[in-house]
Amino acid sequence: MTKPLVAVLSGAGISTDSGIPDYRGPNGVWRKDPEAEKLVTYAYYMADPEIRRRSWQLRLRNRTLQAEPNAAHVAVAELARAGVPVRVITQNVDGLHQLAGLPARKVLELHGSARSVVCVGCGARGPMADALARVVAGEADPPCLVCGGILKSATVMFGERLDPAVLSQALAISKGCDLFIAVGSSLQVQPAAGLAGIAADHGARLTIVNAEATPYDDRADDLVREPIGTALPRLLDGIRDAAGS
Repeated sequence: MTKPLVAVLSGAGISTDSGIPDYRGPNGVWRKDPEAEKLVTYAYYMADPEIRRRSWQLRLRNRTLQAEPNAAHVAVAELARAGVPVRVITQNVDGLHQLAGLPARKVLELHGSARSVVCVGCGARGPMADALARVVAGEADPPCLVCGGILKSATVMFGERLDPAVLSQALAISKGCDLFIAVGSSLQVQPAAGLAGIAADHGARLTIVNAEATPYDDRADDLVREPIGTALPRLLDGIRDAAGS
């Protein structure tokens, strides 16, 4: 018997147990400090050296690179190790799905990765840790070592388009999956949020695991409001047991 394809759309809520703050929830970063949004907005970043200097200081304070996967990330990786076809489409930039043991080829990072930097001029990439070491050493706005251009986090800033190839793959997975689990996402940011509706339109069972209501709750077959760290492992354990029977 063919095992069902499970698609997991993960948002910020899956990583809060790892110490990474939510950005759009009731206590999210953008709600607490709207000015902070400028530091990750492409137009401001490119036009203002002071914004870039402040952005690098924000990256130094960011706990993403020190974060460890939590029980929810581990549960997704264990489901894949059990032989269930799993594809993760993540709105997060923390790389925790991969650190939990899920092969990188099974993870689509819609918004890029905070673990790398990219030059907006020549496209050269490198580890974020190396760029941050240069900031600590005294470079307030470290330029590209290849061409001298502006370096930025290899994430999709506000005002930038998603990678069309990544989005195309996400659409294909959403259309082809048997079960679509949206976990820790407000399902408010398009086009990622729309993937839930696309999956449902193509016959997938839609499960939403999120503390707050989402615009797609009325499309869901299952709504789970319990804490993600316990609810998702239990849900995935049930899928694994059913697939093995």
